[in-house]
Amino acid sequence: MRVLVVGSGGREHALAWKLRQSPNVSELFLAPGNGGTASIARNIPVKADDIPGLVRAAREHRADLVVVGPEAPLAAGLVDALAEEGIVAFGPTRAAARLESSKAFAKDFMARHSIPTAPYRVFADYEQACSYVLSLTQPPVVKADGLAAGKGAIVPGSIQEALEAVRRLMVEQELGTAGTTLVLEERLQGQEVSLLALCDGSTLAPLLPAQDHKAVFDNDEGPNTGGMGAYAPAPAMTAAVQDRAVREILEPTVRGMGLEGTPYRGVLYAGLMLTEDGPQVLEFNCRFGDPETQALLPLLEADLALLLWQCACGQLDVGAVRWRAGFCVCVVMASGGYPGQYRTGLPIYGVEAAEALGCIVFHAGTRWSSGQLVTSGGRVLGVTAVGQTLKEAIDRAYAGVRAISFEGAHFRTDIGAKGLQLCRQLASERRCT
Repeated sequence: MRVLVVGSGGREHALAWKLRQSPNVSELFLAPGNGGTASIARNIPVKADDIPGLVRAAREHRADLVVVGPEAPLAAGLVDALAEEGIVAFGPTRAAARLESSKAFAKDFMARHSIPTAPYRVFADYEQACSYVLSLTQPPVVKADGLAAGKGAIVPGSIQEALEAVRRLMVEQELGTAGTTLVLEERLQGQEVSLLALCDGSTLAPLLPAQDHKAVFDNDEGPNTGGMGAYAPAPAMTAAVQDRAVREILEPTVRGMGLEGTPYRGVLYAGLMLTEDGPQVLEFNCRFGDPETQALLPLLEADLALLLWQCACGQLDVGAVRWRAGFCVCVVMASGGYPGQYRTGLPIYGVEAAEALGCIVFHAGTRWSSGQLVTSGGRVLGVTAVGQTLKEAIDRAYAGVRAISFEGAHFRTDIGAKGLQLCRQLASERRCT
């Protein structure tokens, strides 16, 4: 099987790393890829948002399967364009991807199908949005309707901060057209967990629950990023809670998409808040999460290429999804200044040393320059490690982080800490620590 992976981040490196292990993959291409993927696949200089260029590359390289990593090409209809050429692709159609590309569509969809989520209102008028905020006793969560690279949700601490967020998105257009329509919703309380599932249009197979860390600084402080680290499985989601989430959220979503004439094939990502009333949806994503993917795939004991092919063809074998015991932790090393402005082209040292310690180093924002690996993005590396216990995986990942250096590098020091704390509260240290 000749496989083309679309994208250039840590998620795509992790997908390529796992696909390369498949005996069914004979040739592997990435468009455009990064400095890490170059060692395991052939990078093709086509950007992930160049739909005609990607279709042409898939045709020229005789791809049997195209795996779409980022959300933007899905929202732009890449899967639809590939289907017109008779090329099999893993990922939802443009219509199905509206679950991520439009927060308003997703919230209305959940209301139609009685899927648990926070109460909300949608606004396209600035004055009406402000009037609504002023009518509340507690500040709402402010969400941009469109795609915003994981930075479109703002959790204000006061009514005044909420008004400021509305102004920044709707008037100043801080996120461009993504914020011209807003979803204002009630803030939920609890722990956040990511639950992903492989879907073939009617059948789904849930993956292990994972926990992402969006805020840039320790203790969930500072602005949101694309994700500063993740771990799996997340102890906050017990087997009983996961069963409930599958029954009340994932299955009704796949069923509802089919009933509305937009069958869902690909990965369905549910960002959940585990409230006292049960799991509720914070957001849907229509692709593998980043960096959740980096924490999930090292634990997967199955042929990823075969699973993705089955999903794309509507023939998912749920029983083939198997997991190894233990935990996996991914710590993101970011450029100085991220998620704001940052420099690129800075030399990176110590990746081999981290790998010698047993870590898997997934590249995100890297490239090669005159034989030197250098930074090329905000999130630079995802230093990943597996352990029999959560503490072992955490310690191993941070040992790898300490072995790597580049000017301005910063990272959170508390990836996985919530999981350890919860384990202690539940007196399950033997399993987690």
